[in-house]
Amino acid sequence: MSRIGKKPVPVPAKVTVTIDGLSVTVKGPKGELSRVLPEGVTVVQEDDTIVVAPEDDSRRSRERHGLCRTLVANMVEGVTNGYQKRLEIQGVGYRAQVQGQNLNMSLGFSHPVVFEPPAGVQFAVESNTNVIISGVDKEVVGNIAAKIRAARPPEPYKGKGVRYAGEYIRRKAGKAGKK
Repeated sequence: MSRIGKKPVPVPAKVTVTIDGLSVTVKGPKGELSRVLPEGVTVVQEDDTIVVAPEDDSRRSRERHGLCRTLVANMVEGVTNGYQKRLEIQGVGYRAQVQGQNLNMSLGFSHPVVFEPPAGVQFAVESNTNVIISGVDKEVVGNIAAKIRAARPPEPYKGKGVRYAGEYIRRKAGKAGKK
């Protein structure tokens, strides 16, 4: 049995959870999330906790046990506190700014790179080089952060590009000079 799956998910006082079979809806102060969980698990609300259990002892049920518990826990955490990803931009002339709701970035190309936020995601920029992506759905926030990073991933010679905050970029020496 999954060690993570065994833990009950605590539900804060200001969060309401509705369970209809495998469909779970969580409402909280930051917003509302809904998800249909995969087959093979049962989800039950007991007082102020949610318990996820495998339906039977099959391999598929045991595999999905911890996954489903984590998905429900992430939904509860998202509507309670929300999620944030921070990106850093490094390079001469590389900068970002928010125009309306869109994120407009200059990344050394001949054109600006514009990202439109999906529903429930907000962009913020600090000092032209630090981008903050925030929202209630952990999966959506992580995916949009990965797409922004993929627009200009950090290169190993000078370290220029978009990186996650605190990400270590392994550097290479480059060519040796003429002798």
